Amino acid sequence: MRFDYETYMKKINYEKYTKDIEGINDNLVTDSMTDWYNIEKCITKEELNEIKETAEFVRKNCDVFLVIGIGGSFLGAKSVIEALTNYFEKTKPEVIFVGTSLSSDYLYELYEHIKDKEVMINLISKSGSTLEPNLAFEYLMDKMEKKYSKEELSKRVIITTDRYESKLLDLALEKDYRRFSVPTQIGGRYSVLTPVGLLPIAVAGLDIDKLLLGARKCDKDEAIKYAIIRNELYSQGYYIESFTIYEEKMLYFTEWLKQLFAETQGKDNKGILPISVLNTRDLHSLGQYYQEGKRIIFETVINIVKERKNIKTNYGKSLNDINNIACDAVAKAHYNGGVYSNIIELDELNEETIGYLIYFFELSAAIGGYLLHVNPFDQPGVSEYKRIMMEVINNDSI
Repeated sequence: MRFDYETYMKKINYEKYTKDIEGINDNLVTDSMTDWYNIEKCITKEELNEIKETAEFVRKNCDVFLVIGIGGSFLGAKSVIEALTNYFEKTKPEVIFVGTSLSSDYLYELYEHIKDKEVMINLISKSGSTLEPNLAFEYLMDKMEKKYSKEELSKRVIITTDRYESKLLDLALEKDYRRFSVPTQIGGRYSVLTPVGLLPIAVAGLDIDKLLLGARKCDKDEAIKYAIIRNELYSQGYYIESFTIYEEKMLYFTEWLKQLFAETQGKDNKGILPISVLNTRDLHSLGQYYQEGKRIIFETVINIVKERKNIKTNYGKSLNDINNIACDAVAKAHYNGGVYSNIIELDELNEETIGYLIYFFELSAAIGGYLLHVNPFDQPGVSEYKRIMMEVINNDSI
């Protein structure tokens, strides 16, 4: 893992943040909702072993594993699975994420896809009251109850919810469903390295021990520098951050990044708007704006530099070499046009490097929230649409 905050970036005075960072480090240890900061509080050895055993049982007993959840309950796991699996081969069992929208077409077509297959469900919701997952679960359980006996069904439903109190905890106890706990002091967008993310990732056949190892190896000083750079650019009118990738497998990782940073810092009329682009595809659409548009954007480029497949070209260089040349050329062109870039390079894409990035960005996002003087761990704005929508549903009027 290499970080280049200088070649295509403005000079930053890190020293002026020394006292701020000292205070923030104390907050990360003592504040509520910061148990993700200590990997050992994300997952115990006992829970890790239980996840591995459960994942093995799932892999042997179903064709399709349905993960029902929204936001932080699915984005992290999906981002890791998408990054580390073959483009054109489904995982075995097939891992499908459900409850991420209110599309009736999606649910109907999903059922048509799975009705003749052996299915298991992992319902994830810390509170147990989130509308989208609950509606998907209700629909699918109606189908499952017609297909399986009560005894069989109890083996095919896994609940991941709050450890002490939630509607889903009560359901799991009543129906004798296998259950995992979301640590009380960890919010959804910081929960990838808890049972929320680790169980689906393990079911997909990926090595969760290496994922956690990568997180433990994260250089916290690099994460602090990145948070400071973002804060400095924001103070100078750079209000949009583009997470720029050159490998399509990382698309869902940038979706997780958008949630992580938007929900952590977008409060009190403050915060950088996170967006994402896939190059070189988007150079032929958004590239014009990046090069010559309003100077409110900066980039954080995540590039995997190691050659994966030696595909030769008539240019005398491999396709991977040309992709890396494009990454460097774009950063230079944008810098010459006044668009700054942080560069993060991975030698290769694997569980360890993804685990490192997960922790790196979690830490950076939280530090950035503190620097903006907002609470990094709540999301009151998300509740407002829910309030209005439920009022309409229940009363048929606003």
